[in-house]
Amino acid sequence: MRTDPALIDTLSARARTERVAWAGGQVCWRGFGSGSPVVLVHGGHGSWLHWVRNIEALAAEHTVWAVNLPGFGDSDPPEGEGLAALLAPTLSTLDTLIGPGTPVQLVGFSFGGLVAAHLAAQRPQVRRLALLGTGGHQGPRRPKGELVNWKPAWRAGNAAAVEHAMRHNLAMHMLSGAADGIDPLALRVHTEACVRTRFRSKEISRAGGLAGVLAAYAGPTLLAWGEHDVTAEPAAVASALASPLPDAHTRLVADAGHWVQYERADAINPLLLGWLRD
Repeated sequence: MRTDPALIDTLSARARTERVAWAGGQVCWRGFGSGSPVVLVHGGHGSWLHWVRNIEALAAEHTVWAVNLPGFGDSDPPEGEGLAALLAPTLSTLDTLIGPGTPVQLVGFSFGGLVAAHLAAQRPQVRRLALLGTGGHQGPRRPKGELVNWKPAWRAGNAAAVEHAMRHNLAMHMLSGAADGIDPLALRVHTEACVRTRFRSKEISRAGGLAGVLAAYAGPTLLAWGEHDVTAEPAAVASALASPLPDAHTRLVADAGHWVQYERADAINPLLLGWLRD
């Protein structure tokens, strides 16, 4: 599978870009393919490009809508700082885009997993939900090391220092490999997403609440983590979240860290396609 940065330009050229208005501004959605609609929700310090290695595979069978959440990438910031302020324009513009009664399937990553779960609980006609490395579980974390603050280097225009920080942070938090093995595509996606993030998600993601939201949704739910995910103890969190639910399925993916759908796209793409077909 491709890991060269040109994949971003290829997908950007193919995308049907929709800037959908709501009361406080616009939310940017990118569409691909045809078929039943699947919505992809990125993580914190992310963008639609968190799905850069998944979109083409999913769009072979579905209409894929990849959102830039309010305050991320091309989308205007929400009118407030809390989760409700972010959810309102996301839900409103989704309904404008596809119609409020249109059945949809939701796939969320990290902070976007918590967002997707809330959307599923609030929106009728959500057929299936898949959460990858989801936030909101409030379980223990297992960090590999401290992250580097890249912002001073960015403000100073020190490109080499920015790249060093981004490589380090990807290795510490997002991927299971060493910093010197980070590929150019992952580096570009992460850097561009970080510098364009204007919404603070960390406290929301760590505050919990996911279990209650999943219970309110109560539909078919897939919960997947990379085995080396530093944001959770995957086996324990998977059991705790899935056991009370009527139709939940869990999967641990070998040789992957937090950004599981990027690092193991070869495993996640068929997993998601099978789940969405069911």
